[in-house]
Amino acid sequence: MPIIGIDYDKCSTCGICITTCPRRLFKDEEGDKINFEDPNSMCIRCGHCIARCPEDAVLFEEMGESFEFEEINKSEEIIAFEDMYKFFQVHRSIRRYKKQKIPKEVIQKVFNAMQWAPTGRNMRSETFIIISDKEQLKALSNAIQEVLTNDKAWGWLYGERLANLAKEFEIPVYFDAPHLIIVSSQLSTPIGIQNIANIITYGRLAAHSLGLGTCWNGWTQAGIELNPKIRKLAHIRAKALGAFTIGYPDYTLYRTPPRRLKHVKGL
Repeated sequence: MPIIGIDYDKCSTCGICITTCPRRLFKDEEGDKINFEDPNSMCIRCGHCIARCPEDAVLFEEMGESFEFEEINKSEEIIAFEDMYKFFQVHRSIRRYKKQKIPKEVIQKVFNAMQWAPTGRNMRSETFIIISDKEQLKALSNAIQEVLTNDKAWGWLYGERLANLAKEFEIPVYFDAPHLIIVSSQLSTPIGIQNIANIITYGRLAAHSLGLGTCWNGWTQAGIELNPKIRKLAHIRAKALGAFTIGYPDYTLYRTPPRRLKHVKGL
């Protein structure tokens, strides 16, 4: 059970935990003491009670660490919208990388950022894997290229392109990227896929802030769906997955890519 009780030496009985818990697991039945009861394991691990308690009185375990900092209620002071908007504008998929490996401490920052991505019901069922071995990446690329090329639909779409990439790159499916990150989940449901997408988005934006380039690699997902045996090459078991390449970009951009703005109904 993630929430294990209340520190009554700190609790001021303000009642915020009662109103903020979506499962109504906090109750003030005696009038002077708040109780926490979760007989049917209904807690969804959202952590709102922990984040909103002004006295830091909610006791918890096996949920990771909670942090305090001055701007926690003033996110606009952490990064201005104008700066964030430019950051989004210059972010793009990178398909040409330097051979240079990313230092472990830098990669760890990307994974740290991915840990903070929201997931449905705050379920943390995902597994992170990074593949940095060139021969393993090559074997995975070859297997995926073969299965996609031999598939009627995918072969028509990408067979010729992958063949051309193979003339330019040693590892064509991954554009010779030095690393591949795979996020997998035992939840092969729409929520599981959405969780993976959220996590990868956090990872890609974090990498961008560190001067790194990334590219979502749908070929990995498609190849494994066509031939589940390829999972062994990546050492993953879960059915739901997403993957992205990561490395130092090997080209310079001079302007943002064009993006046609969508019409917003009802605005």
